[in-house]
Amino acid sequence: MSAVTRTLKDPTREKTADRLLKSSANKFYDPDVDIDWGAPLVEGKRFIPEHRSSLYGTPLWDRLSDEQRIELGKHEVASIATTGLWFEILLMQMLLKEVYEQDPTSNHAQYALTEIADECRHSTMFARMADRIGCPAYGPVPWLRQLAKLMPTISYGPARYGAILVAEEVLDRLQREQMNDPEIQPLVRMVNRIHVLEEARHVTFAREEVTRGMAKLSKAELPYQRFIIALVSYFVTRAFINPGIYKAVGISPREGVRAALNNPHWQETVRFGGEKIMPFLQENGLVGAPGMHLWRKSFLLPAR
Repeated sequence: MSAVTRTLKDPTREKTADRLLKSSANKFYDPDVDIDWGAPLVEGKRFIPEHRSSLYGTPLWDRLSDEQRIELGKHEVASIATTGLWFEILLMQMLLKEVYEQDPTSNHAQYALTEIADECRHSTMFARMADRIGCPAYGPVPWLRQLAKLMPTISYGPARYGAILVAEEVLDRLQREQMNDPEIQPLVRMVNRIHVLEEARHVTFAREEVTRGMAKLSKAELPYQRFIIALVSYFVTRAFINPGIYKAVGISPREGVRAALNNPHWQETVRFGGEKIMPFLQENGLVGAPGMHLWRKSFLLPAR
């Protein structure tokens, strides 16, 4: 008998996974069917709220016409969506590694596979949205894309699920704000709505894994876990805005990035995205030395 089949099933873990499996069966979306991809974009509608633009409130923003501001927002939403796609592919790799070691008859393994199926649809949806609105698949810069290949190897336990939560919940908070905003393009609102409704299950799954993992963590492992989640979170928040987006409105990428990183409005947008997840991570002990400098550089925690 293999080691996998001898593994005892955790009753609490199994109960949560069973509930999430039933929820997944009762309510899920197929973007190919549930989104009208052929509908025309609405002239004059924005792609993100103005105050969530990375340049909002800067001298560069003041130089832009209203049409250029809408165009910048279009490229920003494509950058964020394709960065989300990149991270979801990493997430699927990490979940598959875990399923590989588990009893496939367990509810936990089967929900992980269900979540992977959800993420496949979400990734396709994000890619299709970027293409539909006429933007490239920005994603992270090339060096970060290569570096991130290490993540499924160097991350494990609560830091792995905590980093997943940072990426998912920051995006979720921004999408919740936008999905009912009548000033936003209907296509973008529908993409946001589908992602928010299905990610709620994923967040529950990951939060319980963090809590369970931290309860079992040794003191010797804690600094590594804290460092890894801070490092991944720093790169995730920096990856949301690809420097190439600024070319769409005639701004040099270097000038645009410098303005965005020094923009208190953009820093506040990132903190707004993290307002729900950061207290949870702090309460569970995942925020602390040696990662505090990275948390502050990510803008998820205010600078001293």
